Amino acid sequence: MAGEIQQQAIRDVKAAIDEMVNTVKDLPEDTIRWKPSAEEWSIMQVIAHVAEAIPFWLGEIRQIMQSPKDVWGRDHTNKIRLAAVDESTVDKLAVEKVLNDLKQIPAQTEETLSKLTDEQLQTVAPSRNPNFDGKPVQFIIDKLIVGHIQGHNGQIQRNLSKLK
Repeated sequence: MAGEIQQQAIRDVKAAIDEMVNTVKDLPEDTIRWKPSAEEWSIMQVIAHVAEAIPFWLGEIRQIMQSPKDVWGRDHTNKIRLAAVDESTVDKLAVEKVLNDLKQIPAQTEETLSKLTDEQLQTVAPSRNPNFDGKPVQFIIDKLIVGHIQGHNGQIQRNLSKLK
């Protein structure tokens, strides 16, 4: 079923998650929890966010496939999204648990994307976010999954560069 587009996305997710885990796994915990500024996320907040967001978007893809007329997505004020990066929540999380959650994402991605046909990649459903309304499933994969992880890898590197 899965074509080359889906297989490439699966490979890209694995590479991006591997990069994230390999960058973070040997860092001292105080580095992982350090915030460059009051407005910026710590590396811990970044990885906690990715560990929550990617399974969320995979679930949205599955929902669209089951019920393409249903509204999908969320905005930046979503309570679950905000809780995943809230300092009081993140402070209670163990780094190792979040890294283990991240390591599950490639398999979760393969499980979802390998079932999609090329035609299903073009499925469009209404979105809660007006910026995403009318976008196909391919957009969710490219921007909200693959691009999202890659962008947060850049954020981790920016945090680390501020320590030097």
